[in-house]
Amino acid sequence: MSSSPFLSIIIPVYNVEIYLAECLESVLAQTFTDFEVLLIDDGSTDGSSAICDEYACRDSRIRCFHKENGGHMSARQEGFRYSLGEYISFVDSDDWIAPVMYEKMCSAAKNLNADVICCNYTAVAPDKKIERLDFCEPGLYDKAQLTDKIYPQLLLSGSFFHFGVSPSLYTKLFRRSLLEKHLFRVPLSLKLGEDGLTVYPCLLDASSICFLADNLYYYRSRPGSLTHTMDAGRLAENRLLFDTYDKLIDLHAHPCMEKQLLYFYAYQCLLTFPPVFRTMQSDDGAKKTFREECGYPPVKRAFRGVKINDISGLHNKIYAFCIRHKLYGLFRFFLTH
Repeated sequence: MSSSPFLSIIIPVYNVEIYLAECLESVLAQTFTDFEVLLIDDGSTDGSSAICDEYACRDSRIRCFHKENGGHMSARQEGFRYSLGEYISFVDSDDWIAPVMYEKMCSAAKNLNADVICCNYTAVAPDKKIERLDFCEPGLYDKAQLTDKIYPQLLLSGSFFHFGVSPSLYTKLFRRSLLEKHLFRVPLSLKLGEDGLTVYPCLLDASSICFLADNLYYYRSRPGSLTHTMDAGRLAENRLLFDTYDKLIDLHAHPCMEKQLLYFYAYQCLLTFPPVFRTMQSDDGAKKTFREECGYPPVKRAFRGVKINDISGLHNKIYAFCIRHKLYGLFRFFLTH
C-alpha cells in the first residue's frame, strides 16, 4: 500500500466461520474503496483463521493478525495499533453492512470535517428485523449544539430505557486522534457493555459530530450468543461496568450525565438481576449476595435516584422497589409469579 488509507476497518474475529465470509464480502462490496481491513483473529478454534488468511491473500487491502484469545476489546485495541487510517471504524464479524455505508460516512467525514460520524442500524433476528434509530435529527452538530441538544439525552432519551445515541462502536466512524484517547481506557476483562465505555467518552470529547439518517449496519441477533448469557458472573461485570463509567465520565464537565448514568445503572440491574437470581434460587448464599449487590454504591445511588414511576413494566417497578429496600424475599417471590 503506497500511502495511508483514509479509513481503517477493524474486525475482531472469534469462531464465526459460518458468518465470516458474508461479513467480509459486504465490506469488499463497498462503493467507497480507500480503506484497509484489519482482521484480528482472537484465537479462533474453528475455521475462522483459515478464512481470514484466504481473504488476506485475495485482496491487498486486507491484513490479518493472529493472537491469543483476549476478548473483543483486546482485539479492537490490537487492530488500532496496526491501523493506518485517518478515520477508524469497527465491524463485528457475524454482522454485515450496506454497500454504500462507508461512501456515505466517509463523504460526511471529508466534507464536514467531523470528529465522529454516526449512522443507524437494523437488528436482524431469525424471525424479525428492528430498525434502531438515534433520537436526534440528522445533521452536523458543533460543540455548542452538542452541549445544548445531544448531551442531555445522550445515554437516555424518552422512555425507560431507550438510548439517545446508540452505544455501539460499529455504527460510527471516529477521527483517529479522538479514538486513541479513549479506546485504551476500557478494562480488557469486560465482556459486555464495553462499547459504551469507548463511545460515550468519545462523543463527549468530540468537537463536532455528524448524524446520518440512514440504516447502514446490520446486526445479527443470535440466541445463545454472549449478549444473552446470564449467570452470577454478570454481577461482577455490572460492578466493573459501573465503576468504569464513574471514572471515565467527568460529571463536573458534564453534569447532565449524572441522572442518565443512574438510570442506566438501574436499567442494567433490572436487565441482569432477575435472570441471575433465578439461576441462584437454590443457592443458600443468594439472599446475602442480593443484599450485597443492592448495597453496592453505584447500585444504591441508582435506585435511590431513579423514580419508580419512570420505570416501565409492573414487574420492573416491583423489582426496583425490592432492590431499593433490599427485600430479597419479595424479589424472589416475583421471580416466579
